[in-house]
Amino acid sequence: MKSNTAENRRTLLFIGIAVLGFLAAYFLLPNEFSYEAKVMTSIITLGIILWSLEPIPIGLTALIILLLMLLFGIADASVIFSGFSSPATYLIVGGMMLATAVNETALIKRMSYTILKKWGSRSAGLLGSIIIIQQIQAFFIPSTAVRSALILPVSTMIIETTHAEPGGNLRKMIMLGVAFGGIISGTSVMTAAIGNILTVELLNRFAGINITYFQWFYYTFPIWLILIPAIWLMLLKVFPLTEEQQYFPAIKEEMTEKLAELGPINAREIRCLAILLSIVIFWLTEPLHGLHPSVPALAGVVLMTLPIIGVAAWEPVVRINYNTVLLISVTLSMGYTFVDSGAATTISQYLSVGWFMQLIQNPFSAVVIVIILAQIFHKMISNVATAVVVLVPIVISVAQNAGINPLAISFTTGLTCLFGFVLIVESMPNLIAHSTGMISQKDFLKPGLYATIISMAATVLVAATWWNWIGLI
Repeated sequence: MKSNTAENRRTLLFIGIAVLGFLAAYFLLPNEFSYEAKVMTSIITLGIILWSLEPIPIGLTALIILLLMLLFGIADASVIFSGFSSPATYLIVGGMMLATAVNETALIKRMSYTILKKWGSRSAGLLGSIIIIQQIQAFFIPSTAVRSALILPVSTMIIETTHAEPGGNLRKMIMLGVAFGGIISGTSVMTAAIGNILTVELLNRFAGINITYFQWFYYTFPIWLILIPAIWLMLLKVFPLTEEQQYFPAIKEEMTEKLAELGPINAREIRCLAILLSIVIFWLTEPLHGLHPSVPALAGVVLMTLPIIGVAAWEPVVRINYNTVLLISVTLSMGYTFVDSGAATTISQYLSVGWFMQLIQNPFSAVVIVIILAQIFHKMISNVATAVVVLVPIVISVAQNAGINPLAISFTTGLTCLFGFVLIVESMPNLIAHSTGMISQKDFLKPGLYATIISMAATVLVAATWWNWIGLI
């Protein structure tokens, strides 16, 4: 009873803080903000606090934001509801359904067991396998949360098999391999992270710039190739193991047994793999056929669930997390209304001072600045989707005020918001790893700081070389 009372008080306190944030934003914003811009900025402040503290479910917060935008009449209803009709929303819905359908087969388990059987007998190979498995999954499973959730049972089994001690370096290394591997798996595949999809959608809507699946990969694959070995090596160095802890012959035996239980690859798994490869091919060839990535994703769902040729029943596939659907739809609507209300333009005018405009005239310095700003902003706003839909429109507007192409700095802003390593609330893979109780927030701090520095340095290095060579900056 006391526990429920304390929980209720905590919930009321956090809601009260959110309401105070709303009122403070409304009454403290200068008169340059119109009524609509003030209210919209206040609603975003309320949403940021509720999503960060989470006294209520994220989907409920999304509905509250939607209702407030409608009740205050800060934009036309068609604008406020437009997030629900966005192709980006259907791409994410299709991605979640695909992930469920794939998980109805043994394909992902077979791939994971095979990789771990080959390289998981030593600590370096074990950590590398946990990271690499999620990178491979990124091409087929468009959700960082789902990828981390799929590798989690395998990682938990490994911890039990290796008798990794609670609080020990091996356990921490494995769990952070799950978290950080999940985060970087969204780097180079446009459909692999919600932030990527939102960035592409916002650039298309507010700057008229379309980034295809192939272009995203073309721009980012050098960063991805740097991050995979760099994060792997960093975790090995931060969590050193004794010689006895570096060799696990039991893992090979365990994986061999698991593969034997699965039996030989069957026709269902082959059909699943063929459908997934077809989807990826359609995503890669978007410049040829012009289909939005949501179309192949939804077509894949249909093929996965059709009788005879499908691999999963419709009922389990349609049971997706509606909290996520509401979050994405409403955050997109929030971004559209944020611009429509004039709030993004007003904030960008405050940033459009002479010295700042001068700095961003140089494409390379502009990229460095937005990397730093996006990291700071993301630490303040834990929710990736919210960080992207608030920051990217402002960056686009600032770029337009400065008379420069918004592509590079807006793209960099969205990409940087993906790299949340320090706080558990910064990314779903962090939350999923932490939810096991095997790792605490303090265990994220040191490696998370190193990983943040590595990701920033990798992006700056690629901007100075690859992006310069291909003409992105």
